[in-house]
Amino acid sequence: MIRAVPENGTALFKRLPRGIELTEAGLAYLPVVHEAIERLAAATDEIFGQGHLKILTVRVSLVFFTHWLSWRLPDFRKRYPNVNLRITSNIWGGDSSVTDVEADLEIRYGHGKWGGLRAERLTWDTLLPVCAPGLPSPKAPLSSPKDLAYHELLHVLGYEEGWGYWLKRAGASKIDSSKGMQFDTLISALKAAELGQGVALARSSLVEHMLVSGQLIAPLKPRLPTSEAFYLVYSQHSIVNPHAAAFVAWLNAQAQEAHARH
Repeated sequence: MIRAVPENGTALFKRLPRGIELTEAGLAYLPVVHEAIERLAAATDEIFGQGHLKILTVRVSLVFFTHWLSWRLPDFRKRYPNVNLRITSNIWGGDSSVTDVEADLEIRYGHGKWGGLRAERLTWDTLLPVCAPGLPSPKAPLSSPKDLAYHELLHVLGYEEGWGYWLKRAGASKIDSSKGMQFDTLISALKAAELGQGVALARSSLVEHMLVSGQLIAPLKPRLPTSEAFYLVYSQHSIVNPHAAAFVAWLNAQAQEAHARH
């Protein structure tokens, strides 16, 4: 590849009395060559390397792992038994880069734009109030949004679209949206809801299995689309790793299958 450029009339080196040095074109070309060699070395090591275990590191939003990914992973392990996964988790991961955490891939919640990284959407959520089946009662019903005045609201810090957003669009803006317990993760809020301690505002993709199993019910409408979603995030060079490419393809297929059901 390097020899082909001079044949097209562009010199990469110039001869000096005691050696050679790069021309301006050569200096401009050097980063491209360096990157290509690094990618080739990485791919060679992944495919042919011996003597050490190949591990694919995936950094995952903690709530996404708990309520979406964890019960789907056995399918990946069955399909790709030779891929060794390392799962690391976080609560809020919107500001760090994939390379900073030494992960090959990352799953984040946000609007899908992170500088220098590719993002593929995994969820198309709606907001819906959820609670334990035994929470509604004749004295404290849950048949309309205004009935939330009789119940504890379970809040999750950090989400742009919380109870105030939902109540306003549901025609129940007179309810004090600041009341109730606050949690730093939806995992805790959903657990409190499951235990009958109040009503949580869930993301539909994360409670699908709990609604099917009867752990939670969704007694109220409307279900409002969210502006944020979960995304698979990675650098442009991560897919050189064939294990990463396999995981990306599998995860996208799972996400599309889940989306098609709704």
